[in-house]
Amino acid sequence: MVVTKKKPMKNTNSNLKDQDPRQGTTAIDNHLTTLDSRFNQTLRNVQGLLKGRSFPGKVLITRSDPMDATFLHSPGVDRSPSTGSNKYEDGTNEDQVHRSKPDASTTANQLKSSMSNPVNISKEAPRFVMSTRATDTAKLMKFTKVLGGVAVILDKLRELAWSGVPPYLRPNVWRLLLGYAPPNSDRREGVLRRKRIEYFDCVAQYYDISDKERTDEEINMLRQIAVDCPRTVPDVTFFQQVQVQKSLERILYTWAIRHPASGYVQGINDLATPFLVVFLSEHLEGSVDNWSISHLDPDKISNVEADCYWCLSKLLDGMQDHYTFAQPGIQRLVFKLKELVRRIDEPISRHMEEQGLDFLQFSFRWFNCLLIREIPFHLVTRLWDTYLAEGDALPDFLVYIFASFLLTWSEELQKLDFQEMVMFLQHLPTQNWGDQELEMVLSRAFMWHTMFDSCPNHLV
Repeated sequence: MVVTKKKPMKNTNSNLKDQDPRQGTTAIDNHLTTLDSRFNQTLRNVQGLLKGRSFPGKVLITRSDPMDATFLHSPGVDRSPSTGSNKYEDGTNEDQVHRSKPDASTTANQLKSSMSNPVNISKEAPRFVMSTRATDTAKLMKFTKVLGGVAVILDKLRELAWSGVPPYLRPNVWRLLLGYAPPNSDRREGVLRRKRIEYFDCVAQYYDISDKERTDEEINMLRQIAVDCPRTVPDVTFFQQVQVQKSLERILYTWAIRHPASGYVQGINDLATPFLVVFLSEHLEGSVDNWSISHLDPDKISNVEADCYWCLSKLLDGMQDHYTFAQPGIQRLVFKLKELVRRIDEPISRHMEEQGLDFLQFSFRWFNCLLIREIPFHLVTRLWDTYLAEGDALPDFLVYIFASFLLTWSEELQKLDFQEMVMFLQHLPTQNWGDQELEMVLSRAFMWHTMFDSCPNHLV
């Protein structure tokens, strides 16, 4: 990285002495005016992307360092500025790296003009690619710094991961965020080895036995899992491989036996798939559609399977009442979603109520499968970066994400009757979605969380 050296301050001061003091004051005023106009422009861009909807209360947007084009930080992480100046190994000052990033309002305006005028896309592409690379480099340096310490500071890691994790760092980051791998690097390898052995012992004890040693309930549960595994993510050919389905079956059955309060519930099979893909990415390259584990070393497959099991367990530990009898956790969140939508977008809430459409009819699957069945699978891991960064606060934050997801089609839904809305919500037009659409959903969720989470009475 080439860093331009600053001119010594004494030269600047000597030049200022020769200038009219009034000119210096004017220059400072102009600079402050420029900063305020940039901030106001950024706020207008966000409001414009929200399609002009009005919101109760005030939205506090601080001039924080944007991590990437989404300009987001984790709602659950302290955002107080760090003291001192951080330096990287090459001597580059962190503040200098931040100043090299593109201006927020400029980037937003470029995106907006490109969307409104397709002819400009090809002209603006090289500049946008360069700015994206600069942002990715700065982000990667931050991840490297956090992960390179003897003990990882999880709060900092969550703040970085909320806006997305570089793919090749994702396996290690997810293990840390879920508490499966310890923050202390000296203990990490030994803990993972011990946990993997523990999983292998569980498989031998519960799965690798004959049906004669199982109860009728366990036999029925295993049969249901065997039926559901081939149905899991049917659009991705990778999951149709027999060996992949067997790994999924072992993970799900072992988890169900060890969690008798809930047992196996349809939908949990979907939740295991992101872990399987992310941990296999350490051993396989290219597109998931082209993966094959038939030639992968059996020990590596076993380790991946164990990691999936433990990470799925960690995830579900924080939302187990979503899958116990009557699934009370999901019903509670569906009610919160209904109230939040009513507060944010009263017209669509009233229209759905007039048509007799209950939120439970369409959002139950969203909470049960965490949107895995609603968006293209290649976006799932990015979405789960934010999920896992939320930690224990995830269940409540899901309400804001799903409200943002639903209100993406507010205008369209208000034109539909009951039957048309049901069909629309069961087959949402997300097949052509990319990162930009997903980031917009997360941006709105973050804004609404900021507005309402500290004022829960607004949702009563």
